[in-house]
Amino acid sequence: MSMSTTGWIVIGIVVAVLVIAALIVAIGTTRKRRRQRQAEKIREQARLETAKVERREALAEETAARARAAQAEAEAKAAEAARLHDRAAAHQTEAATSREQLQEQWQRAEHMDPKTRKGKTEGSTPDGEEAWGRETSEPPTDNYRETDTYRGAPT
Repeated sequence: MSMSTTGWIVIGIVVAVLVIAALIVAIGTTRKRRRQRQAEKIREQARLETAKVERREALAEETAARARAAQAEAEAKAAEAARLHDRAAAHQTEAATSREQLQEQWQRAEHMDPKTRKGKTEGSTPDGEEAWGRETSEPPTDNYRETDTYRGAPT
């Protein structure tokens, strides 16, 4: 083999190595560009999903605020209910006390009335209290007719 053939073989090998290197660089560059495009698509999808997630977070915060407001309102209503319950109990206690005092007045009146001391009158209850119907069926006294608050008062 001569030197020129060997030179041509070396030149051929160098050219082949350069072509292979160029192909490797081209393939690497193409792969790099493809990955950059894929990464950009993923970023765009992430931006869209970020907006959706932010809307969901805002909705969750708004719902939580509504829940806190409803809870506060419920607690206020519960406090109001407890206060009204206490007031109702106080009114019931006062009404029971007033009923007892009224019963005592009826009993004193029955005890003082000479007609009822001899025996119970017709229309009275077993404990001496007059029946309700008899109280309201009696006509008003003259004292009521003379006042301006009586409806049938002469003008």
